[in-house]
Amino acid sequence: MLVRRADGQNCDCYVIGVAGGSASGKTSVSRRIIQMLNVPWVIIVSMDSFYNALTPEQSAPANRATSSMHNFDHPDAFDYEVMVECVRKLRQGKSVEIPVYDFSTHSRLNKTQTVYGANVIIVEGIFTLYDQKLMDLMDLKVIFVDTDADVRLARRMKRDICERSRELRGVIEQYERFVKPMYDQYVHPTIHNADVIIPRGLDNHIAIDLIAKHVQRQLKERRFAFRWTLARGCSDLNSLPDSVIILKQTSQLKAIHTIIRDCETDRDDFIFYSERLANLVVEHGLSLLPFESTTVTTPVNQLFHGKQGYHKLCGVSIIRAGLPMEVSLRKVVKDVPLGRMLIQSDSKTGEPQVHAQCGDERPWQAPTSDIDATIATGAAGIMAIRVLLDHDVPEDRIIFLSLLSAPQGLHSIAKAFPKVRIVTSMVDPGLSDNLYIEPGMGNFGGE
Repeated sequence: MLVRRADGQNCDCYVIGVAGGSASGKTSVSRRIIQMLNVPWVIIVSMDSFYNALTPEQSAPANRATSSMHNFDHPDAFDYEVMVECVRKLRQGKSVEIPVYDFSTHSRLNKTQTVYGANVIIVEGIFTLYDQKLMDLMDLKVIFVDTDADVRLARRMKRDICERSRELRGVIEQYERFVKPMYDQYVHPTIHNADVIIPRGLDNHIAIDLIAKHVQRQLKERRFAFRWTLARGCSDLNSLPDSVIILKQTSQLKAIHTIIRDCETDRDDFIFYSERLANLVVEHGLSLLPFESTTVTTPVNQLFHGKQGYHKLCGVSIIRAGLPMEVSLRKVVKDVPLGRMLIQSDSKTGEPQVHAQCGDERPWQAPTSDIDATIATGAAGIMAIRVLLDHDVPEDRIIFLSLLSAPQGLHSIAKAFPKVRIVTSMVDPGLSDNLYIEPGMGNFGGE
């Protein structure tokens, strides 16, 4: 998860570059690093996806021995501009459309793969170290997988013949004409740009282990800085952002909170009063929607000048905690379409661990109510809002509904998305060392 600092800059996203010759084991090394990192959200961006589209003359099958065979191992074969822009957006936590490349036809397909930013982004390819703009986006630039040339040739022959249905003669000719000369002329010299070199690639367990531990330390330091910033976050309820709307603190509202927060409250009462509280939050949130003037005729044949609204409204729950609030929204807005996101925050870091989307209502319509029972660090809320924005929901049409919030989380969301309005029934003083709201109401989304 990419978390925005108070200064608006992005942090906590770690970008690693993995370079080396063709069939040197770059992808295998990348996957091994992912396994050893034990980080919940990691993506691999392959440079192979960014080959330039070929002309009809250039797209002669590379598995045939022919003079028109295209040189796929030259730096000019790649679209660096598109790749740099994709990595830059991923680093900013935005979604990107990665081109899909078909090795059997040597061409880009007319489809793309949607990829979101992550805790760790691994960029791998033969020219990962070649373009300075691409290297500038990396935190570890980069690992050069240095594998013996004979081993690389044997791997390439096995891969291209078995996996890409190419002929032996074509594979050998392509290697002699392009792969080896381009490696010597362009790829291998970029080893001087590497921070780390892994001889023998995947077989070098010690080097890969050291890299994984280094990245883990870097992520841990960034998380500590994030938690320290949260601990210093403003707890003055009078200084909350203007986009935050708190329900009027009536005696009735405080009585409901008292019952919900009481550890002695039984399950039935907890559910009943939680639904009452959710109803109040939902009703207040709906009052912020745009309404139009209308006139109707009453049963006594008189005109009544009123309002109508709820046009194109959609509710989006953040599972698990936001799910119970769907009941209240459905009570108020008949047949409201609902979408759901699975964004579970880590109890130690406040980061989202998993992400999934479900519901037949996508793309979500605007205005949209984003629903989560509690806002602690705001990390899950930021991720949910970001996904909605990626689905073309205008920021000013998003209303975030929450039963309970902490000032740190409210400031985080408001800083990242100032046009999103946040409705909450109450704001507690702050967060514990474990990033739980205090005094809080417990794990609302738990079993």
